[in-house]
Amino acid sequence: MALLTCHFFSEALGVSTAATVLLPESARGQIGMGGADVEGPPPVLYLLHGLSDDETIWTRRTSIERYVAERGLAVVMPRGGRSMYADEVHGGGYWTFLSQELPQAVQQFFRVSDRREDTFVAGLSMGGYGAFKWALREPWRFAAAASLSGALVVGGERARFVRDELVPHVWGGADPAGTDDDLLALLDRADPATLPALFATCGAQDDLLDTQHAFVERAAARGVQVEAHVHPGDHDWAFWDEHIVNVLDWLPLRR
Repeated sequence: MALLTCHFFSEALGVSTAATVLLPESARGQIGMGGADVEGPPPVLYLLHGLSDDETIWTRRTSIERYVAERGLAVVMPRGGRSMYADEVHGGGYWTFLSQELPQAVQQFFRVSDRREDTFVAGLSMGGYGAFKWALREPWRFAAAASLSGALVVGGERARFVRDELVPHVWGGADPAGTDDDLLALLDRADPATLPALFATCGAQDDLLDTQHAFVERAAARGVQVEAHVHPGDHDWAFWDEHIVNVLDWLPLRR
């Protein structure tokens, strides 16, 4: 794999930002590492970080490079701040950056596929929320989306602590319930026939497990299929390093 750090300017954020990028190569001579022969531009996974992290964290805390090496999969890990991948009331336009600028930059800078069947999104915690939000708001873009330990409910009383204490700058004290930042509301408005495949996994000891249950229940009520799993584990990197492999195995990659 080629490992790149890409610094570039974002109009939506008004500052320079960065993404960590993994690109497949066909190298066979590395001891303990394979490669992949990919005909044409490779498929791409947008992999989003959580609230306290940045674009480097997936490569620092997991073996994501090793896991994707033989799959021929490019991985783009953008910097998302503490934004909930939203256009912040007091801050930057992170939703605009994620959904508009980033895909354009990836296509401009790198030789990766732009076909829906080759494009995927996943993330952990805040990033799991961001992955599902992106997939539900722009279902035409992705073949599959996955959440690991996602904070999948941001509206209503159960999410008040997250809104008011952890990310007060994002919605400025307003409740996003019913808006396009509310995954449950997005499910209510979605056409199940148009959505990408959805996968959710969470640790049995994770405080966010109830939000996964709420999302899966609402999805079922709206006729949206979600492959959901609960495994022993907490909200930590031991869980995410193990279960990102399950996500990769689940992705409908062209072989």
